[in-house]
Amino acid sequence: QLQLVESGGGLVQPGGSLRLSCAASGFTLDYYTIAWFRQAPGKEREGVSCIASSGVSTNYADSVKGRFTISRDNAKNTVYLQMNSLKPEDTAIYYCAAELRVFARCVLDRPEYFRSWGQGTQVTVSS
Repeated sequence: QLQLVESGGGLVQPGGSLRLSCAASGFTLDYYTIAWFRQAPGKEREGVSCIASSGVSTNYADSVKGRFTISRDNAKNTVYLQMNSLKPEDTAIYYCAAELRVFARCVLDRPEYFRSWGQGTQVTVSS
């Protein structure tokens, strides 16, 4: 049974940085497409970033391009989201999600596409 655990969230001031981790157990993530989603109070779940199983293909929401970087370390069975230049509007619960499919697509507009989810980690950007 694949289990995903997010960590690294917390309170940070605007302009600061956080590094989120998504650690997997039960199965290796080598062949999974991994995405980060976030959800703020009163808003729909929003796709943030995605990385293909190869680690080469990535996708980012326009709102985070140039500030966030997704990466994976298959040896550690972990996916990371480096978040720099954080803004108050980045405040949300951040979830990692995984999908194992042949030719899995790196989609950000279809959260239902991903069938394995972590419990989330809170990111709060405030002065």
